[in-house]
Parts: sequence; structure tokens; C-alpha cells
Amino acid sequence: MQDPAITEDLIAAHGINADEYAEILNIMGREPTFTELGIFSAMWNEHCSYKSSKIHLKTLPTTGPQVICGPGENAGVVDIGDGQAVVFKMESHNHPSYIEPYQGAATGVGGILRDVFTMGARPIAAMNALSFGEKDHPKTRQLVHGVVEGIGGYGNCFGVPTVGGEVRFHPAYNGNCLVNAFAAGLADADSIFYSAASGVGRPVVYLGAKTGRDGVGGATMASAEFDDSIEEKRPTVQVGDPFTEKRLMEACLELMQTGAVISIQDMGAAGLTCSAVEMGDKGGLGIRLDLEKVPQREENMTAYEMMLSESQERMLMVLDPAKEAEARAVFDKWDLDFAIVGETIAEDRFLIMHNNVTKADMPLSKLSSSAPEYDRPWVPTEAPAPMEPVSAVDPIEALKTLISSPNYCARNWVYEQYDTMVMADTVEGPGWGAGVIRVHGTDKMLAFTADVTPRYVKANPIEGGKQAVAEAYRNLCAVGAKPLATTDNLNFGNPEKPAIMGQFVGAIQGIGRACETLDMPIVSGNVSLYNETDGQGILPTPTIGAVGLIAAGEEPILGRAREGHMALLIGDTAGHLGQTALLAEVFKREDGDAPAVDLLAERRNGEFIRANRDVIKACTDLSDGGLALAAFEMACASGVGVQIDETDQAMLFGEDQARYLVACNFDQAEALFIAAGQADVPIKSVGRFTGNTVKLGGSEASLEALSEMHENAFAGHFA
Repeated sequence: MQDPAITEDLIAAHGINADEYAEILNIMGREPTFTELGIFSAMWNEHCSYKSSKIHLKTLPTTGPQVICGPGENAGVVDIGDGQAVVFKMESHNHPSYIEPYQGAATGVGGILRDVFTMGARPIAAMNALSFGEKDHPKTRQLVHGVVEGIGGYGNCFGVPTVGGEVRFHPAYNGNCLVNAFAAGLADADSIFYSAASGVGRPVVYLGAKTGRDGVGGATMASAEFDDSIEEKRPTVQVGDPFTEKRLMEACLELMQTGAVISIQDMGAAGLTCSAVEMGDKGGLGIRLDLEKVPQREENMTAYEMMLSESQERMLMVLDPAKEAEARAVFDKWDLDFAIVGETIAEDRFLIMHNNVTKADMPLSKLSSSAPEYDRPWVPTEAPAPMEPVSAVDPIEALKTLISSPNYCARNWVYEQYDTMVMADTVEGPGWGAGVIRVHGTDKMLAFTADVTPRYVKANPIEGGKQAVAEAYRNLCAVGAKPLATTDNLNFGNPEKPAIMGQFVGAIQGIGRACETLDMPIVSGNVSLYNETDGQGILPTPTIGAVGLIAAGEEPILGRAREGHMALLIGDTAGHLGQTALLAEVFKREDGDAPAVDLLAERRNGEFIRANRDVIKACTDLSDGGLALAAFEMACASGVGVQIDETDQAMLFGEDQARYLVACNFDQAEALFIAAGQADVPIKSVGRFTGNTVKLGGSEASLEALSEMHENAFAGHFA
């Protein structure tokens, strides 16, 4: 097949601008071939190169005594003691999920699981953070069903429990949903596998499923805005097979025990191209590939198609040649392809051969570490205008509006479609602030959470970025876990717009400050830009995934309130109503500033909760909906009514930060007051758990009726 001529239109179709193409000509000293153009496009697009974001990502705190491996590998690695490590990452599959919801979401799960087990870790937990358009938008219902079914279909078949996540709805996501997938695994701290190739003349081995044409150009598609040609992009979405992925994981973990693996990399975005280039670049080596040796499931595949295919369930490995027979036997046993498709070379070359014809011959180091890096123009987000007065509303009627909204009703319709108990180590599943998994065979537990409040980030990117980390911190502390580290999934619009880039820069600044103060370094992550359709961008959505440890000998805080328990509020309340759920859901307003985040107060109050776990029977952090929603959710989860004495609307529904609601007996409350005084932690009694009604100030309703409304609303909207 004759390669097409390199024209301006073809260059533009590959997402390469004039300056970038001029640099390609400078690097090559000639016009690139069609395959070379595709390779540059794959490696220099936003999704793979982080060209608009890496200058700012470098400012994030990424180290600490608990960090074994920070950003730059397939996933981050954090020490959890006793020679064990937790390996985790979060990544987006936004564009594919909007185009083809089931496969887009399913392969997002598959990709993040590979990122974990390619490091030598067995996955033990998954989460997802989903953002959809308004509930009445004509596409929302299809997207919700497709995405949830795709996540469940892949994760359930693979056999990993989904232990947490979040779901939100807002008109800003009408044309561009967000699907952020998180996975975590366990590994021996001294047996982590990395991607840097080493040794000249070593075999480069293709592992797993065969290569097809699905996903060709997927990474480039994910680095562009949507327009009215969106349906034409459906072929760029990958198709997943969770049963093959399960076999691939078992084969890889078995292979790693043989000593045959020199380096290993999963084939994700940009497929064979990205995996080979990253392995070579990190090891300071070149790579030669012979594409006729690549296992193929379609006829007459071109070099361009094979290099850019994003077919799923594939790995690339540099092999110890002395262990070839042993390694091949493992993959034969699991009925997976094992093919030597090339070798490492000393020269700085990425040499692609197909049937003895040179299809690409490029300086490998220029494709990854020398990709473009932009300091794009940005403008700070303007301070919001002063908030207009907020009318008074009956607190129970306001609560009813919140708990029947798709944003704040129970998510059981979603997570009941996921397997939350497989592997039998789930201690706390979805529906609470953080999921908790027992570290198998030990007395330790790991807690997982994912959080962001996009309306805060839009109003005030710095405070919104801080708050996303702070809420993740609180969710972990509320179950008794010491926060260890974070992963981020930074979802924004078009970075070429200075206002959007300003949101990104501000959020990074806030995230960095919070991670530093709360000792939660960023160890992995993903940036997803160009989340726009016809020029309309999403809300800035920097999702924070966080992991915490409940050490051996420590009890988690996983109890529920009981009849007669006191309701105690930890932390200061000033009654901040700007950008609150009350404004958004009850008054259909999004005005005012985001709440200020006092990071020292966050740390102090979180440490107080963990230090006093023995006298706390139930705990939840306060976030959206403030004290009123937190008290109702604790009552609903506990099956006992609650009476909150506060009557002021701002004190009930304000979203001041660094706060927790605690339930305990009277004598335990007395001990907490004494401890709080010694630690200079604000504490007050706000009511008690009793009866079968919910009382907010002078208003009251049946707990049973409210719980039914809360638990059935999501299905009512989307079932």
C-alpha cells in the first residue's frame, strides 16, 4: 500500500502545528515518512508528552520517606511497612467514553489495571470518578448506563473490587463526560519492576493479545476538542477483553518470578510506539522493531497501523536472553502471544522495519524527553464578585432537595453494579467517605478515596485545588487511616486559552501547597486537556485520589451512630455559603467565593481524629451540604434519627473546611472535649442521634421517608 503524501492537511490532521513540524524537519534533516509522522504525532500530542503541563507539574511535591517511586513510571509506589508497598495511579478515559461509553470506560479500567500489574503488583482495589452532563440532557442517560456497565463489565470479570469513587452532574459536562479510573495493587517493596531498558542486543518481546486496528490514533484524538464530527472518531476507541487481561496479569506476575524481565511496559496510549520509546529513552538506548513479527489479528496491517494501534491487553518487555525458553513457556501456558519483535541497540535510533523495508528511522531521544514543552500564556482567575444575599428556606425542604438531586442522592444504583467484595478483603465498600481493604494475611488495612469539587476550582482555582486534597485527607482520617500519598487526574479545557491555563496553574499551586502541608506527595497521575465541545469547556476538575494506611494494631473508625449518641462537630464553622450545594441545588445559583482552606487546621484536626479513634464510634467529614447533609447521611447509614440543634441556615448548610461530625457516648464525648482543649481543636455539641426522625432546627421529617427518597432517587433519574 502506497503511503500518502505529507501535506499541510495531513500534518494538521495529526495535531502537529507549523512550529512543531519545522522542528521535526530540523531533527530529521528531511521530510518524515508517513509512519514517522504518525510516531511524532503520537509522542508529541498532549496526552503522551504533557507539553502544556509539565512545566507546572514539576512544581508538585513528589518525594518523602514513604515514597519508593514517584511520577515517571507506570504507577507510583509507596512503602506500607513490613517489606510491602502499595502501587497506584489514576488515569482518564474521557474522550473515548463520550464517543463509545461502554468500551471507553471498560478499556479505561483495563489500562489502569495494567499500569499497576506491570510494576509487579497484584491489583487489590479500584475506584472511579465520573462527571456527566445535566440529567435531562438527551445523551446523559445513555452515557451513565454505558459507562457504569463498562466499568462493571471489565472490573467484575477481571476480579478486582471497586471500593469507592464519585459521580457528579453539571451542564458543563454535556458535551464531554469525564471517566477517571483508579487502581491500586500490592507488591514486595524490593520487587518492583520498572520500564527503563538496559543492555545492548537484548530481545524486545511482545506479550499478550494480538494487534488490530482498534484505537489507531486514540492518543491524538484524546488531545483534541470535539466538534460535530465526533461520531467519525468511533474507530479510535479501543475494544477490551477482561478475561484476556486477567490471563495477561497472571502470566506477567508469574514471568516476573523467573528473573527473565529486564524491563516491562504496558502498551497504553500510542501503543507499541509509546511503550518502545519510553523503554529506550529511560534506559538511554535505541530500539529496533521488525513489524512482520508482531502478532496481528487483521490482514494487511501497515507499519503505521501497527505502531499506532491501541489494541488492549498488550505488554512490551526487554528479556534476559538466557531465560527465553522459560519465559515463552509461561505465556504458552496462559495461551497468550509471546513474540520477539526487535532488540535494544546502542545507537540513539528508533528503527522500524517491515518486511525488510525501513518505515521509520528516527533519533529516539527526541521523541520522548525532548518533546515540545510550552509555557503557555495564562491569566489568573478573577476573584468572584461578592455574593448576593441568600433567602431563608425551610431546612428540611432544603435537605429534601439535596438528597433527591442526582449529585447528592445515594449512589447504590451505580456501585451495586460493581463487584465490591471479590478477593474477600473489603472491610468498607462504596457509599462511605473512603473504601477500606484489608492487606491480605496481615492486620494492616489500606483506605482509598477520590475527591474534587469543581465549582470551587472554577471560582477560585488555588483554594479549589487545596480543597480537593484536603477533602481526600479528611476522608482518610475519618476512617482512621494515616494519609500516605496522592495521585491526580487533572481534567481541564483547552490550554491554549489563557483563562483555562490560568485555572490549571492555580489548581496546581493549590494542590502543591496542600500536598506539602498534609504530607501527601503526588506519586503518579494524568493530565487530560482539551475537554471541550464546540468551544465549551468542562468545569476544571482536578480529581485527587488518595491512599491511607491503618497500621497493624490500629482500629479503623468504621462504626455507625446508635441511639443516644451525641453529635459533636470538630472544627470551626463560620457559615460559608459561597459556591455551596445549597446555592446550586436549592437556589440554582453558582456565585460567591470557594471556602478558604486552612491547611494547618486540616492537619491538626485530622491528627486529632486519628489520635482519638478509641472514643469515636462514628465519623464523617463535612463537605458538600455542610452539617445538615453530613448529619442526615450518618443517620441514614446508622438507621437512627438525628436532632441537630442549630437553627441558622448558614451554620447548617455552610461548607467551611477542616470539619468532622463525630458520634459517641456521653462519657466519650467528655473525654473528647478534654482532649480537644489540650490540642487546641475546636469542638462543640450540635445535637444527638435519637428516635426515627431528622430534626434540623425547628423542622422535622421521618428518617424512613427521607432515606427512601435518598436511596431511590438515582434509579428514579436513570434506571
